[in-house]
Amino acid sequence: MDRADFVQRFGGVFEHSPFIAERAFDAGMIDEPLTALDVHDAMAAMFRTSSPEERLGVLRAHPDLAGRLAIAGELTEDSRREQAGAGLDRLTAEEHQRFTELNAEYVEKFGFPFIVAVKGLTKDDILATFETRIANGRDQEFDTACQQVEKIARLRLESLLPESH
Repeated sequence: MDRADFVQRFGGVFEHSPFIAERAFDAGMIDEPLTALDVHDAMAAMFRTSSPEERLGVLRAHPDLAGRLAIAGELTEDSRREQAGAGLDRLTAEEHQRFTELNAEYVEKFGFPFIVAVKGLTKDDILATFETRIANGRDQEFDTACQQVEKIARLRLESLLPESH
């Protein structure tokens, strides 16, 4: 697989951040046959060695959960599928209002959207996690959000590639 094909296929695994796939490929970290674990390890290493500003940019590329992009139908296909799987496309008016309030409060406090790997979680699980994490300090929450971004990337890669050789 050449660089263009790799970036085309995996550039969106880290939300709107193809530079991570480009760097992993350019660093010679991508070997065939491709597996979810190997590609994730390579891309996560590039994410972790990115500057704090670059990692912040990746965090900011993520949509608000049940936010305006979801309402407008403007999520990436991965984000739409992930949020729908957790029931975030079927919120009551009260639940939607609570997510909207928490999203605004969180972004104001931390400077990036609340990020959680929603696969396997219910909307109630997500709301409880949201309400717990909003009390964190910025450094702790930045680290937690970065860990969640890596988990989301792993889950996306697992849907695209086999686990092992």
